Amino acid sequence: MTNVIHLNAPVQRLDPNVRNANLVAGFARHRRFGDDVFWLKENAELLNILECTGLPLTDDALAPHQGFYDRIEQRLGFFPQYYRFLLSICLDLEDLGMDGSKGEALCHWIAREGVAEAELSDLQRAEARRLLARRGVDSGADDGLTERLHAFVNRSETFALPNKKAAYELTHILFYLSEYGRRDPQVSEQAITSLEYAGLLAYLDQNADLLAEVCVAMRYAGVAPPPIWEGWIEREVARFAIQTEDHADPQDDYHDFFVCNWLMAMSGREAFKHTAGDTRVSFHRASHWPGPLRDMSECLFQLDDHRCEDWQVMRLRVEPSLSEIGHDILAEAEESTTKFDKFFRAFSRTGLRGVAL
Repeated sequence: MTNVIHLNAPVQRLDPNVRNANLVAGFARHRRFGDDVFWLKENAELLNILECTGLPLTDDALAPHQGFYDRIEQRLGFFPQYYRFLLSICLDLEDLGMDGSKGEALCHWIAREGVAEAELSDLQRAEARRLLARRGVDSGADDGLTERLHAFVNRSETFALPNKKAAYELTHILFYLSEYGRRDPQVSEQAITSLEYAGLLAYLDQNADLLAEVCVAMRYAGVAPPPIWEGWIEREVARFAIQTEDHADPQDDYHDFFVCNWLMAMSGREAFKHTAGDTRVSFHRASHWPGPLRDMSECLFQLDDHRCEDWQVMRLRVEPSLSEIGHDILAEAEESTTKFDKFFRAFSRTGLRGVAL
C-alpha cells in the first residue's frame, strides 16, 4: 500500500525533534543500502543540512547510523574514492552528538595517504580542504586554490548564460569559502553579482533546487536574497507530496526537498514541516509551469544579427514569444533585481559580432 501525503494538506504535525529524527531514519534505513553510492550521497546531504542549521533532533535520532559509524574505517579503506562522502557523514555524525572521535584519525589518514591528490577539480579540492580543516588537518591542496576559486566566482558573465554545472559550482564554492556560514567568505561585489545572475536564470527556469542553493549562498555571503525568490521557494515547499511505504520511489525530487527546506531553516522559516514516520519515503515536487527561459533563448537565437544587448529594445521582440505565465514570471524576475538590464547584456550574447574570423 502507498500513502501520499500532500504537504499543504491539514495533516497533524509532529514535534520538530521527532520529524527530523524520522527523516534521518527514513534515509538511513529504508530508501537504499549503505554500500550504494547514492545512499552515501543522500545521507551526506541530509546530515550536512542538519549539522549546519542546528535543527533539533531527538536524543536517539542518530542511532540508525550507529552500525555505519562502527565500520567507517573498513568502508573508507575499501572505498577511498568515496572519501568525501564518507568523511562528511562521519564528521557530521560526531558534530551532531554521536559518541566517538574517529573523524580526526580519518582526516589524518586521508592527508597522509594523499587521497585528495587524486582530485582534478578545484571544487572537489576545496571540499576536501574544508572537510579536513574541520579536525585541524592540512589537506596540502592550497597552492593558489583560494585565488582560483575567487577568480571563478568573480567572472559574472559566466553565470548570465544557462550552465547549471557552473551555477552549482558557484554555490558550492560559497559554501566552502564560508564554511557553511561559519566565517565571512570575503567575496567581492562581482561574486554577489554572479549569484544574482545565477538566481535570475534559475527563477526564469523555475528551477527551485538551484534557486534555493543560490539563496543559501547569498545568505552565507551576507546578502539578503530577493523576497520574490524566497517567497516562491516557500510556496513550492508547501506543494511537495510525500509517498510512503512499499511503492515510494527513490528516483524522486528529494534534493529539491532538502535544499528548499535548508533555505527555510536559513531564513528563519519552519523547515521540514511535514514528514512521514520511520518508514520508506520519497518526495515529489508538484507539477509546475515551465519558466520562460527556453523560449527567451530560442527567440534570441532566431533573431540572429537582429538581436542587441539593450533589454529595453529587445523586450518588444521577446515578450510576444512568451506564454501568459511566462510573461508573468519574466516580470517577477525583472522586479526581483536592479541588475536585469546588466544581466541581459551578457545573456544576449552579442559579443562576437564584428570580429573578423
